[in-house]
Amino acid sequence: MNQNNIDKIVQSVLAKIGHEQTAAVVRSAAAEPATTVPASAVQPTALLSSASVRLDAEDSNAIHIDDQIGVINPKRVEVLRDFVGSTAARVAVGRAGLRPKTRELLNFLIDHSRSKDTVLKDFPDGWVEKSALLELRTEIVEKDQFLTRPDLGRKLSAESVVIAQNQCKKNPQVQVIVSDGLSTDAVVANFDEIIPALLNGLNSNGLDVGTPIFVRHGRVKVEDHIGEILSAQVVILLIGERPGLGQSESLSCYMVHSPTVSQTVESDRICISNIHSAGTPPVEAAAVIVNLAKKFLRDGKNLSTQK
Repeated sequence: MNQNNIDKIVQSVLAKIGHEQTAAVVRSAAAEPATTVPASAVQPTALLSSASVRLDAEDSNAIHIDDQIGVINPKRVEVLRDFVGSTAARVAVGRAGLRPKTRELLNFLIDHSRSKDTVLKDFPDGWVEKSALLELRTEIVEKDQFLTRPDLGRKLSAESVVIAQNQCKKNPQVQVIVSDGLSTDAVVANFDEIIPALLNGLNSNGLDVGTPIFVRHGRVKVEDHIGEILSAQVVILLIGERPGLGQSESLSCYMVHSPTVSQTVESDRICISNIHSAGTPPVEAAAVIVNLAKKFLRDGKNLSTQK
């Protein structure tokens, strides 16, 4: 469901609420003809104008920042303008009594539902084949198991171990892995920008790059298993992050030197998170990753402990 469809749903719900409130006021006025009904009482669009407006990517420049401020009569509106303009978080949205405003509540529920959908979503048909990556699988057999048994996502299946041993380059300086993790959207949205830039950057720096791999239903530690099987010096894992409210396209990079299943610990890794169009741009992240790979090859595991 795209953003335009979501906003249409919100608008229709709010319009329905507004019409119901208008009808109630009219019925009340008819029952009490001696009572003067204030004009402000019959405002079916009041909820629409007072609540914050979600910005569409295509229309964001056309909507004034004040439309996002839901606080009534703020003491220093310029502070709220700066605050709202500097973050995509839910700030200065105001409230209705002790409760959130209707539009904000609906947007919150929509974003929460979209985040849950992202975790359960699979790749579009044919995407993996078009990616030109060698597909391997973990011991996970289906999505529900992936969510309830994270330990099974940390190792390749027996069949994939054989495929890796037979079809992947051995002893590479750098092994690149892509995995869906908790967000297929993150991989699909950023793949075309980060992977070509990353592979070109590694190759142009004269590094020996292994066979690029895609791992379905992977967890972070699957890079240890693959790195051990292939005897890779540096392993780079690009994996979908757990989606947040309103952001389901964030990718993370986990890098580790000469990993093994039994010896590698979390402090051995370097992580670059929030790789997406509204965070760290994918092309910029690729340049940082290439630089870190070179340093890892020079300094070994000591790099992960440097401050």
